Amino acid sequence: MADQINSLEELKGAVTEDIGGVAAAAEPETPREPVRDELGRSYATGKRKDAVARVWIKPGSGKVSVNGKDLDKYFARPVLQMILRQPFQVAGVEGEFDVMATVTGGGLSGQAGAVKHGISKALQLYDPSLRSALKAAGFLTRDSRVVERKKYGRRKARRSFQFSKR
Repeated sequence: MADQINSLEELKGAVTEDIGGVAAAAEPETPREPVRDELGRSYATGKRKDAVARVWIKPGSGKVSVNGKDLDKYFARPVLQMILRQPFQVAGVEGEFDVMATVTGGGLSGQAGAVKHGISKALQLYDPSLRSALKAAGFLTRDSRVVERKKYGRRKARRSFQFSKR
């Protein structure tokens, strides 16, 4: 019993000797690196409901193109246009990036949410310092709510068929 540990400091020293590699993992992680392709663009995929958006951003004048159309032509409702501008406003980089997005599936509202999610992910890949602002606003989290499936014996997901007494 010569190997007895008499104090907390001795215990801590013994544990770090035994584990070795784990103590190195406790060191602060390296800062994130920007992810850009050879054309200086960042790419991300955004999803919302059934819609999937592939989004490329690059420095530019703030032009947004969705499925080859201008933003105000594809998303005619001002609310949907506002949703797409939110990540830039939160990050404080309005009018600094051009966006090229292709969206499939879902309706217009879901597609706008998917493009917003894709823009947010692409922004934080292009400039990792914007991550904290986008994360605090909740733009990097995929909204996992989807339409509930229809059940048998029901008219919709939860609605019953109309009851008839006679």
